[in-house]
Formats: sequence, structure tokens, C-alpha cells
Amino acid sequence: MAEAFLDAAIKANLEIYSKVNEGFNKNWCEEFEVGAGGDVSCGLDLIAEKIFIKYLSPFGQIESEEAGIIGEGKRKIVIDPIDGSSNAVTNFPYFGSSIAYLDEEGIMDISIVCNYANGDIFYKIKNQSLKFGNLKNLNFINETRVTNPKVGLFERSYAHPKIVKELNKKGLKYRAPGAVALSLAYAHRVKYVLYVGALRIYDVAAGLALCEDLNVTISDNYVIVTQEKEVLDTIEKIVKEVENELR
Repeated sequence: MAEAFLDAAIKANLEIYSKVNEGFNKNWCEEFEVGAGGDVSCGLDLIAEKIFIKYLSPFGQIESEEAGIIGEGKRKIVIDPIDGSSNAVTNFPYFGSSIAYLDEEGIMDISIVCNYANGDIFYKIKNQSLKFGNLKNLNFINETRVTNPKVGLFERSYAHPKIVKELNKKGLKYRAPGAVALSLAYAHRVKYVLYVGALRIYDVAAGLALCEDLNVTISDNYVIVTQEKEVLDTIEKIVKEVENELR
């Protein structure tokens, strides 16, 4: 079952990747109703969702950020058809998809995160190593850590200037690319990944599953992933102190 699902998910990602690389389409930017995740769905979101439904619906009930619950089944598939929609409709090259496949007990079985801008794809099957490859050739290898990375990734940093100021004091450089699942997928290559804000299953389910061998802290309104426990402790202290100040 795992291999069949993985194969279907890769085929879905390949079809979407092919459409994206045919060239930017202004219809992607068309806005529709607010989706189940609380954001306005754009044309590209709905195109990608339709493709995922075609390939993945035989494997269980789909919960999508756009349409919500789709179909029936003992297993659940949580998808964000386009992670980083604002980037996509701006033609900024950092957007993709995330897929989390749960078993009948609700335990993560397979996680897949794909970057449509460059074809990078990560997947993890339960109790197996994290794999990295590219949609251009589908030759997968074990993902490895970057030694002594120089920057972290801080999603939604624009909303948290006080945290930014404290990170700067500690010399914790960051980038803010704007796609949470993708940033979590790249966690083995950066110093840390920090997300502060309301946590939605579509944003973090698949990405966090790829990080289980790293240091991870999850709270009601933040996620921190680091290679070094000391860095995690430093960032969490900053976040908590700023939160206390704002109360």
C-alpha cells in the first residue's frame, strides 16, 4: 500500500510540476472562495487540488486546505495542494505541495513535500530514512544534514518584529521564503526553522514528519526545528519572553 500511494503521489506532483513549468498563467491568480484552511483559494490551488483528488482518492478520505473533506475511507490524506500560494501567484520560485498519509489509527504513514519551483521532492515512509530527489530524474538518496549551516528559516517573521530583533541580537540569521511545509522539508540544511502563528494541519503535518530525527518543539502557536538543542532552547526562550511581554 505504501509504495502504491507513493507512486500515485509522485505522479500527481509530476503532473502539477509539468503544468507549472509550461509557463506562468494569469488564471492562476484568479481568486475564489475562502477555503477550508481559512485562506482565499486561487486558481492554481484548485487546479492542483483537482489533480491530487484524481490520483489519491482511491487511497482514502482527503482533507484539503481548499475544499475540506473529500470522499470517504478508513485512512486520511491531508494535503496542501499549493504550499506558498502567494509566492506562486507572484511567480516567486518557492512554492510546492505537501501530502500526509495517515494509517487507520491516525498515525503518519507517508509524508511527501515537493517544491514546484525547482523539482525538489522529499518523502518519508514510517520507520524509514528521509529521502530526497528531484522530479526531473526521480533518483532518490538519503537526505543528509548540512554541517554548520549559516542561516535559519523564519516563516511569518513579518508579523513578529520583536522576535526578529532578539534573534538578531543572538546572531541567528534567517530567511523568510513563505512556504511552511517546504521550509520544514529543508530543515536538515539550515540552522533552524521557526514558525510563529496559528498552527494548521495542512501547513505542518507532512513537514514535521520529515523532521523527526531533529530537535522539535511544538506549541499551540509556534513550531521550532533545529539541528542543535542549544539553538532550540535559545529560540524558544526568545519566543516565550516576547509572548509574555505581549500579554
